[in-house]
Amino acid sequence: MLISTTDTLQGYSIDEYFGIVTGETISGANVVRDIMATVTDYVGGRSGTYEEVLEEARQNTLREISDRAKLLGGNAVIGVSFDYETIGGRGAMLMVTATGTAVSISKK
Repeated sequence: MLISTTDTLQGYSIDEYFGIVTGETISGANVVRDIMATVTDYVGGRSGTYEEVLEEARQNTLREISDRAKLLGGNAVIGVSFDYETIGGRGAMLMVTATGTAVSISKK
């Protein structure tokens, strides 16, 4: 399954459009990650624990749009865009959403 942020794919023609597909993943941060992120806030640097959570959520969301495109008969998703939000009372949960268009493509 090809997934792209562009609306065209070099070397491919778009044969059919199936519609918009979306994927959502909500990940909760646990206490250990919160503590490690707090330490990082004070001493500076990158928060590897939150980066891991973010990457996992992004991959799960891409898997969702891929699965939904396949159900519609597509073999690619184009025009993909991501949105990231924190939700919950303390912003302790991360929501990653992706939206794109499911299409059928073939090599030119």
